[in-house]
Amino acid sequence: MFSPPLASADQLLPLLRTPGFAVLDAASVRAQAGVDAAALAEITGDWDTLAPDHYLKDGGRYRLRRHASFIVQDDAVRAVPYRPHWQPLDYNALHGGMQRWFEPIVPATTERPEWQALLRWLARLADALRGAQPWYGEAHQFRIDTEGGIGRPTPEGAHRDGVDLVAVFLIGREAIKGGETRVFELDGPLGQRFTLREPWSLLLMDDTRVIHESTPIQPAVAGGHGHRDTLVVTLRAGGFLDPAD
Repeated sequence: MFSPPLASADQLLPLLRTPGFAVLDAASVRAQAGVDAAALAEITGDWDTLAPDHYLKDGGRYRLRRHASFIVQDDAVRAVPYRPHWQPLDYNALHGGMQRWFEPIVPATTERPEWQALLRWLARLADALRGAQPWYGEAHQFRIDTEGGIGRPTPEGAHRDGVDLVAVFLIGREAIKGGETRVFELDGPLGQRFTLREPWSLLLMDDTRVIHESTPIQPAVAGGHGHRDTLVVTLRAGGFLDPAD
């Protein structure tokens, strides 16, 4: 497994501008967001209660998830009425073009101060990149498991999400191999590959500059069972991605 190219706090914004992505270890995440390890550890129990993703077009049953939407402006986080996740086919050729009503992230999590601190910090980064404005955000809790032999974190392949900022937090890896992260230039040949292994380490991406994917996972031991948990947060200027009227 290739080690992630970890950045320091002062490198974060320059890297997001060029080449368009940066990786932080968990200690840097905690310091930047102003949260402690014990508080984050309390959130991780959520991943044992995720609901099946019934929208997988490849017929797989390897993905569980929950979803929430919110708006951050002037360091205030506001929940919005529950809404479906939607992407155009231009961004997700496999699952785009349909409204996907995933089970919501539980209020006991979205109301936690450390959860909201993470969202406020990400919005401040987006402000620094694009200018202060309301940020329309979506959060996705994912578990990819190997119960069927192979789990696919990104069955749609290398893609953009159609937003401004993408944050991928690794929550945990259990008894698996694979799950390599790959980030590529949007319009060029260069790319980088690495494996996130530390809980609450983070990949940040300027979604207008790069595309990304994660490789399939398999059990570490033949016949075994494992999983990979992530939290993906996206921020978009101007409004949520919604179907055209």
